[in-house]
Amino acid sequence: MYIAKYCASGNDFVLFHTFAKRDRSALAQALCDRQNGIGADGLIVLLPHHTHDFEWQFYNADGSVAEMCGNGSRACAHYAFAHGLAGTKMAFVTLAGVIHAEVSGEMVQSDLTPPRIIEKGLHVKEKTWWLINTGVPHLVTFDADMDHFDIDEARELRYMYNANVNIARVGDDGSLHVRTYERGVENETLACGTGMAACYVRALHEGWIEGSAKAYPRSGETLYLGTNGETITFKGAVKATFATSWHSPYM
Repeated sequence: MYIAKYCASGNDFVLFHTFAKRDRSALAQALCDRQNGIGADGLIVLLPHHTHDFEWQFYNADGSVAEMCGNGSRACAHYAFAHGLAGTKMAFVTLAGVIHAEVSGEMVQSDLTPPRIIEKGLHVKEKTWWLINTGVPHLVTFDADMDHFDIDEARELRYMYNANVNIARVGDDGSLHVRTYERGVENETLACGTGMAACYVRALHEGWIEGSAKAYPRSGETLYLGTNGETITFKGAVKATFATSWHSPYM
C-alpha cells in the first residue's frame, strides 16, 4: 500500500486513500508506532463519498477513532488536492460534520464545525476551566503556568471529563499561546488545531481578544484563527514530508 507522511504545525499524520471502508484500528497502531512503524499522531484514510469530495476515517495513534482533528483536516485537504481527489476548494465528511477547506500552495484553511460551549466555570485543581467542543471536547484554562505543563494533572482531567486538556495565555499583541494534552496520543503534542480553536472561542467570549488572532502551539509555528460568523476558520502551513510503500497484515 502507498502511504504519505504529513506534518501540520507539529502534528504529524500518515495518510492514504482507498475504496474499501473497514476498521483500521490495528493498522493505525502499527503505522503510528514511533519505534516499530512510521510514527505519527494519527492515521487518516480518505474514502469516496456520493455527495462530497470524499469522507475520512480518522484514528488516533492508539487506534481509537476521533470525530475531528483540526490539523488533520488541513493535512488531509492538502493530500486530497495533491493526489487529484479534490480541487483547491473542497468539502469532506467527518464524524463531527462536513468540513470545508481551501488549499493555496502550502497554506491550507479549514472551516471547523460550529463550536459548542458545554460548560463554563469548572473550578478544578485551583484553576477555572471551560469545556468546549470544536469537533471534539476540550478543557481550556488560562490560569496555568505555560512554562510548566503538569502532564499528570492533564491526564487526570482527560479521564475525568473524557476531553483533551489545554492551557493557554493571551500575549500582549493579542496572540494565543497554547499547549495541549491529547486523547488517543495520551501525552502533550506539538500542536492541536481543535484545541487552539477552543482556546480562541473562550478568549473571544471572555473579551480578551477581538476578531482574528495568531496562535502559537508548542511547535512554535504560526497559525491563524478567525470566525466567519458561524464557525472557526483555521489556517496554517502544511508539509508533505515523504511517501513510501508499507507491507502490513492489517490492511
